Amino acid sequence: MSTFVYKPKGVCSSEMRFELNGETIESLTVTNGCNGNLKGIAALVKGRNVNDVIAALDGIKCGFKQTSCPDQIAKGLRQYLEQAH
Repeated sequence: MSTFVYKPKGVCSSEMRFELNGETIESLTVTNGCNGNLKGIAALVKGRNVNDVIAALDGIKCGFKQTSCPDQIAKGLRQYLEQAH
């Protein structure tokens, strides 16, 4: 089990903390942002493979922003994979 902390850019959330078992997400905690939505996303990604979550969330935008918290989760997980390999 490992912990990976990602600092998202361009969104309201300020920190994403992933607990991972290899390429499986055990938990996700997001600081700041839309609390209810992010708790829902965290529940949906629990137990899922990192690559599946990246494929599902990558490129999602929030309003007029070029990114979103789901997109930043994908970017954080991609960074985790790059560092792990």
